[in-house]
Amino acid sequence: MTATARHPDGPVIGLDLGGTKIAAALVGADATVLARHTRPTPATRGAGAVLDALAEAALAVRAPGTTAIGVAAAGVIDPVTGTVTSATDTIRGWAGTRLATGLADRTGLPVACDNDVRAAAGPELAGLGDDGTLIYAAVGTGVGGAVAAAGRMLHGAAGIAGHLGHLPSPEAAGLPCTCGATGHLEAIAAGPAITAHYARLGGTPADRLQTVAERAAAGDGHATEAITLGARATGRALGGLANALGPHRVVVTGGVPRIGALYRDALCAAFAAELMPPLRSLRPVAPRGGADAAVLGAAELTRTLPLHEPHLTGARP
Repeated sequence: MTATARHPDGPVIGLDLGGTKIAAALVGADATVLARHTRPTPATRGAGAVLDALAEAALAVRAPGTTAIGVAAAGVIDPVTGTVTSATDTIRGWAGTRLATGLADRTGLPVACDNDVRAAAGPELAGLGDDGTLIYAAVGTGVGGAVAAAGRMLHGAAGIAGHLGHLPSPEAAGLPCTCGATGHLEAIAAGPAITAHYARLGGTPADRLQTVAERAAAGDGHATEAITLGARATGRALGGLANALGPHRVVVTGGVPRIGALYRDALCAAFAAELMPPLRSLRPVAPRGGADAAVLGAAELTRTLPLHEPHLTGARP
């Protein structure tokens, strides 16, 4: 399998792979979505089953003239080798998967791939200029992110750049992180982490973050404290990172920020309190993209990252 610099001019397929769902779209050269398809991710059946499901999702939207596939995938993705270099157990056996190779050979189309959050962040660079610097945080079941500098998305060694959930966080001191370390932001700021902290504070155990948010709205002090602590931890981490990078734009997205003003206000206040004077007008904003942001970002990968060609023999149509 080789990676080439040839980038397609015709329609491409964008695939967004998450732990529960695969979203597919056929995207025209003008970024118009021409067809859509979704299917469950066979996350417990191993990497081969996931690659098969990705190929089937691509086939469901493929049309004559389709030129390439872009994949925005969960995990730490190295787009140069097309490999999943690290991953949690959300998708069983995903770490070490040769994503680009496996999918190209299953579809007969060249494949570009990257981390899902980094792919979704790509369109946010539009309008920032050639020197644009961006911080993009996605706070949901985990805490992911992306960083761009001088108008280019940073990938770093082994594709690790942008994993903001693994910044040290004083609020998470002693708490175990999904990566195996302790004291990382994700351990106090992700949705399940806020829900777990609510119980530690003395709240009645809740099944999900939305339940905690509803209790906070009804005046539950433990719920309010858990939510605002997670928000402040995120705001402080992003504010410190802003001081280091000098971003033109900071985007915060994901299921956790959508729980309401209690969370957003606490995050923005903590963020602002960290900023050095030249940045004091900077505030986190919501993403520009809508429901199609992930698949459009995935499709754009085929025009910005190396394309991994299928083998000349043995590729499946």
